[in-house]
Amino acid sequence: MRKTVINQTPERTTPSDLNYLDLVHLAQVEISSESREHPIESALTEGSESGWQAASSGEQTIRLIFDQPQTIKHISLLFDEQERSRTQEFVLLWRMDNEDFFREILRQQYHFSPPLTTQEIENYTVDLNQLKALELRIIPDISGGKACAKLTRLRLSAM
Repeated sequence: MRKTVINQTPERTTPSDLNYLDLVHLAQVEISSESREHPIESALTEGSESGWQAASSGEQTIRLIFDQPQTIKHISLLFDEQERSRTQEFVLLWRMDNEDFFREILRQQYHFSPPLTTQEIENYTVDLNQLKALELRIIPDISGGKACAKLTRLRLSAM
């Protein structure tokens, strides 16, 4: 007999319950630019909250290329903007092992309006198997302003 219990509340995983991958040791990082004061490691490692910032304005790319294919179930992003009002867009893409093209996971826009709206926290449940590369593209100001892209935190989990 095969049976399924229905009307059960699914078990929800909160970001604090997750074991995040050690991206520094599992992946190579390619970036379009970075400021000397805010290197990409600051967004990828635990204990650092200063985050990454681009060295110049305009669209930026952060690409993680894994040494071995990964299974990713959760993506957590944190963006901060304390200085200027702007509407930012980001796109998450992924590439499977043995493929040479990226697939879009999602596209999101968010408006920062300091001093009240200064953070964007995104937590996504995904099912990415045989992930070889993850790419984050950030357009810091969709109106074409001179804002620099910033990323405070990027975390990935296999749970």
